[in-house]
Amino acid sequence: MPQPPILEASELPPDAVEVGRITDAWGVKGWFKVLPYSSDPEALLASRAWFLQPAERGAKSFFAGTVLLPIRQARTHSDTIVAWAQGVDDRDGAEALRGARIFVPRGSFPAVGDDEYYWVDLIGLAVVNREGVPLGTVRDLLPTGPQTTLVLGYEHEGKAQERMIPFVSAFVDKVDLAGCCITVDWQPDY
Repeated sequence: MPQPPILEASELPPDAVEVGRITDAWGVKGWFKVLPYSSDPEALLASRAWFLQPAERGAKSFFAGTVLLPIRQARTHSDTIVAWAQGVDDRDGAEALRGARIFVPRGSFPAVGDDEYYWVDLIGLAVVNREGVPLGTVRDLLPTGPQTTLVLGYEHEGKAQERMIPFVSAFVDKVDLAGCCITVDWQPDY
């Protein structure tokens, strides 16, 4: 019977951000596929230490709590990410990781340029228009071809609603991370 990889128990760093999950084995030498939660998975590719937690539901895990997974290599392949970790040397070991949630410390994220933001920093920000009218709170971001779209949650007459605004300079005037607010050129009835 194949043995699952031996993983070192660890504490989740206080600045850890969930960046993806392991979906399946890739090949026979211990590589595995990763589903990144961002269209630009640079933080996932740059980090050499991933912290894993079992899937919240669905896939059965052979470990509990948080474990450290030292990464040998991670790279893009076609439309996915593939990775190879220390202690994972065959297909059975890679399959044992299926469903695991991947976290990396925020401190290992590459620096962003001017007018660039990590999606995780935008989630939860309030969005107002130029007149100061609240439009909602960023609940999610969607890659929609050449641009990203902000998905806002708000309430109207006691019912949860959703509003989408393209995250492009034509509509986004200012992102104030410190003030937890995004100002946009958008009206509530759009």
